[in-house]
Amino acid sequence: MSNSAAIVKRLHRIEGQVRGVARMVEEDRYCIDILHQVQAVKAALSRAESEILKTHAHHCVEEAITAGNAKAQREKFTELVDLFEKTKR
Repeated sequence: MSNSAAIVKRLHRIEGQVRGVARMVEEDRYCIDILHQVQAVKAALSRAESEILKTHAHHCVEEAITAGNAKAQREKFTELVDLFEKTKR
């Protein structure tokens, strides 16, 4: 299974988790149980985000470095810095 296929599979699983949380809310389930599931979804999204970031670094950033294109290297580096700045907010 390719890395992108694994990420898509993970995202589909998260989609199912989110539907499950919506169902719990509709069924007026205990709030703490719902919050536990929301935390699980957030953790799963964080893992998916990490995998996508690793893929980006492995393919896009590595390609810019290998090509020796200084402008592309700066662009990829700036993208990563911008992304990390957004996550701090």
